[in-house]
Amino acid sequence: MRTLLKKTYPKILFLFLSSSVFFIILYSALYFYTGKVEKQVYTASNNQFYSEVKSLLILESKPITVAINNDTNWDEFLNFIKTRDANWFNETIGNEQEIYKVDYLGAYDQDGKFIIRTASSKIKSIDFVPKQAMLNLNKSGLSRFYMRIPEGIIEVFGASIHPSNDPFKNKTRPSGYFFVARLMDKNFLLNLESLTNSSINFIENVQKSENDKHHIFATIVLNDCEGNMVTKLFFKRNHDVYFENVVTILYMIFAGFFINFIVSFIYTRKWVYSPLKLIKNILETGNKKAIQELKSTTGEFRYIGNLFEQNNEQKTELIKAKLKAEESDRLKSSFLANLSHEIRTPMNAINGFTDLLINTKLKKEERLEFLKIIQKSGNNLVLIIDDLIEISKIESNQVTPNLTTINLETCINELYETIKITIPKSKEIDFRIIEDLKSVPHNIIADEIKLKQILVNLVNNAIKFTDKGYVAFGYEIDEKNAKILFKIQDTGIGIDINNHEYVFDRFKRVDSDLSVQAGGLGLGLAISKAYVEMMGGTITLESKVNVGSTFLFSIPLEYDKEQRIIKKSTIITIDSKGNEEKTILIAEDDIFNFMLFQKIIEPSNYTILRAENGQEAVDICSANPNIDLVFMDIKMPIMNGFEALEKIKVIRPELIVVAQTAYSSTEDEARIYNAGFYGYITKPIDREKLFELVDNVFRNKNNSF
Repeated sequence: MRTLLKKTYPKILFLFLSSSVFFIILYSALYFYTGKVEKQVYTASNNQFYSEVKSLLILESKPITVAINNDTNWDEFLNFIKTRDANWFNETIGNEQEIYKVDYLGAYDQDGKFIIRTASSKIKSIDFVPKQAMLNLNKSGLSRFYMRIPEGIIEVFGASIHPSNDPFKNKTRPSGYFFVARLMDKNFLLNLESLTNSSINFIENVQKSENDKHHIFATIVLNDCEGNMVTKLFFKRNHDVYFENVVTILYMIFAGFFINFIVSFIYTRKWVYSPLKLIKNILETGNKKAIQELKSTTGEFRYIGNLFEQNNEQKTELIKAKLKAEESDRLKSSFLANLSHEIRTPMNAINGFTDLLINTKLKKEERLEFLKIIQKSGNNLVLIIDDLIEISKIESNQVTPNLTTINLETCINELYETIKITIPKSKEIDFRIIEDLKSVPHNIIADEIKLKQILVNLVNNAIKFTDKGYVAFGYEIDEKNAKILFKIQDTGIGIDINNHEYVFDRFKRVDSDLSVQAGGLGLGLAISKAYVEMMGGTITLESKVNVGSTFLFSIPLEYDKEQRIIKKSTIITIDSKGNEEKTILIAEDDIFNFMLFQKIIEPSNYTILRAENGQEAVDICSANPNIDLVFMDIKMPIMNGFEALEKIKVIRPELIVVAQTAYSSTEDEARIYNAGFYGYITKPIDREKLFELVDNVFRNKNNSF
C-alpha cells in the first residue's frame, strides 16, 4: 500500500477517493448545520453591516469635526465674538460653507445669545440651537447631535470657542459657541445610500420580517443634545446569501470535483497567484511596469491596478502641491519682510527728520531740505499703499475695465512728455518714442487709465534699471489680428533667463543689488500683467543680462468710429480778492485733517466752518444759507458722506459739494460722480490741486450769475 502511494497516479486516486468520502460526510453535516450556519452568517452580516454604517457615519462627519475644532481655536474668531464684525464673519467663516459642506453656520456668545449665522437656501430657521447644547460644550468642548427643525432633521456639530493656546479647550472658559448643521434631506440620504449600497429611511418604530433572509438591516438611533431620541435611520441592504440550494450545489460539486480541481489549479495560478505576485512587487518597489501588467488583468485586480496608478498620481500631485504651498508661504513671507522694509524705510526718514525739526535748532536751508525729504518719503509711502490697495483689489476681482475713447497718438505723446522730465540727470539715457509708420485712422476704445498705468509702470521700470543707452516705447497697429502691439525697449541690466518665468508673479521679485537699491514692492509688473489680461490682451518678455529688455504686450483693437470728442476741463485761476465773502464748510471727523485743510485755505481769507460728522454737516447747511462750498469726507461717523450729500441736495440743491476721500480707484471715482458730487480730492491732499479746485468752483459759480 505504501509502495502504491509513492506513485503519482495512486496518490491522485487516493486523493479523489478520500475527497469523495470527505464530501459525502461534508454533505451530511452541512445538511444538518445549514440552518445554524445560515443564522450565524445572517447575524454576523447584520452586525458587520451595523458596524460599517456606524463607522461610515463617524468617518463622514470627521472632516467637519476637524474643521470646526480648528476654527474655534482661532484667535481671530475669538476677537469676532468681542467685536461682532459681521463683515469678517461673512467673508471668512461664511465663505467656509463649501469647505464644511453644510447648510448652516452660526455663532453664539458666551451667554448663549445668538450673534450671526449664514445658511444655504435649505434652512430658513435662524436661532434653533438649545441652551443644553452649549452647557454640554462647557464640559466636552466638542459635540455632535441631531434635532428636528421645521425644515427637517438636521445633524448639528458644535464647539466652544477658545484662544489658540488652549487647543484642548480645558484651560479657559468658553468665549462663545460655534455650530454648523447640515440638513438630512433627500440628497443627504441618497449620498448615504450610495456610500452604503443600501436603502435608507427615517422611521420611528422599526418593523422587519423575521423570514426575510435576503436583506440585512441596521438601525441607527439619532439622539438630541440631551440624549433623547429624535428619530431612527433604518438601513436595508440586499443579502445575497442563499442556503436553499446548498444540497443541489453539493451534488454538482461532487460531480464536477475532478474537473474543478484541474481548472482551479490552472486559473488560480493565472488569476490569483500571478496578480498577487505583481501586487507584492508593486508594494516593495513601486514598479510602474508591474502596475500596467496588473491593470491588464481582469476583475478586482484590474481595479486594484487602477487604484495603484491613481495613488501614484495622487502622490505626485501631493508632492507638487506641497512644494507649491511651501513656495507660496516662502514668497509671502519674503514679500511681507520686504513690505516691512519698504514701509519702515520712509517712516524712518519721516520720524527721524520730524524729530530733528522739532528738537534741533536748524538753519533755514537744513529745515527746507529736511521738509523735502519728509515730503518725498510720504509720497513713497503713498505709492506703496496704492500698489497694495490695487493688488488687493485685483486679487479679489474688484477691478473692472472702464472703456473710453482714446486718441492713441496723443496719449503716447503725453506720457512721453510727462515721463521725460522725471528722468534723473545722472542717467545718460536717450529717451524716445518708437514711431509707427501706419497712423491710427480713428480713436480707439480702451481703458485709458489702466493703459497709461501699464505703460508708466513698464517705462519707469526700464528707466530705473538703465543707466546708459536708450529707453524707447511705442505701438504698432495689427489690423489683420485686430490688435494693438505695444513695445518697451531698454539697454539696461537685463533679466536672467531663469527669472523670466516668474518676473510677472505676485509677491515675487528678482533679487539683485540694483533691485534692492531701487526699492519698491515689485508689484508693478504683476499689476501691469493683471491690467493687460483684464483688457483681453497678453504680455511677454524678451531679455538678456547686460544687453537689455523688451516688454511686449497687446490689447484688442477696437475703433471708435463715432469720433466722440472728450472735453478737457480748462483750468482758470483767479485772485483771492473778495474771498472773505466766501464761506467754506469742511465736514471732517479727524481734527488733524481739518487743521491741515484750515491751514492750507486760511491765507486765502475764506470763512471756514467745520462739521464733525455727516449729520452735523446737514444741519449746518440747513441753518447757514451763506455756505458757498462744502468739502465732504466720505467716511464719517453717524452719517457718511454719501448719505449727507443726499440730504443736502434736498434742502440746498444748488450747493456745490466736493468729496474728500482716501479712495482713488476708477470705481470709487465713478461712484462719487454718480452720487452727485461736483468733484473729489484725494488724501493725502495736494495743496496746488486744492487751490485749483476751489478757484474753478468759485469761477464757475460767478460765471453762472
